[in-house]
Amino acid sequence: MIRRFSKRRQDNRKFYRINDRIFASQLRVLDAEGKQIGVLTRFEALRKARELGVDLVEVAALANPPVVRIIDFKKFLYQESKKKNEEKKRSKVSETKEIRLGPFMNDHDLETMIRRGTGFLEDNNKVRLIVKFMGRQIAHPEFGKEIMQKVVSALSNLSKLERYPHFEGKQLIAILSPERKKYEEKNKELDRKKI
Repeated sequence: MIRRFSKRRQDNRKFYRINDRIFASQLRVLDAEGKQIGVLTRFEALRKARELGVDLVEVAALANPPVVRIIDFKKFLYQESKKKNEEKKRSKVSETKEIRLGPFMNDHDLETMIRRGTGFLEDNNKVRLIVKFMGRQIAHPEFGKEIMQKVVSALSNLSKLERYPHFEGKQLIAILSPERKKYEEKNKELDRKKI
């Protein structure tokens, strides 16, 4: 009989010492709400936890003296996972959205692309503007630069120019990044006007 062992994917799990697995002689003890009880010996802290019918959980092993909490271990793990989920919700990853333009676009199409860019910037995404030249259009780059300038100036109230317009082959490219302060000021002004 051959046994095959598969390598398990190791998660970034944090391991906590609890109750009798804590070896430090002096401990800084916190209650379930996080209020400091004081520095106690290991035996006093264990006795206090057992009296309350909960666990002694080491939360900061490298501190001097190590910090422990008197709390139910399952409740503690639940609170930690809740904190991680809140952090994930708060940290939104910014994406780069792309808007393709032509050197000979009419005004209506240009307004549509500006509205789309405004939406991307309000969602806190970067915007890559690309003016693509087809065939002999590259002979007149000034038209593409003019279109690019119109879009950049229209979006300047919500963004800052991260990368100035430059040519990469037959494409004129610029990158705009969102500027939250300007966006928030604009929203405040709109709120004032509504009142």
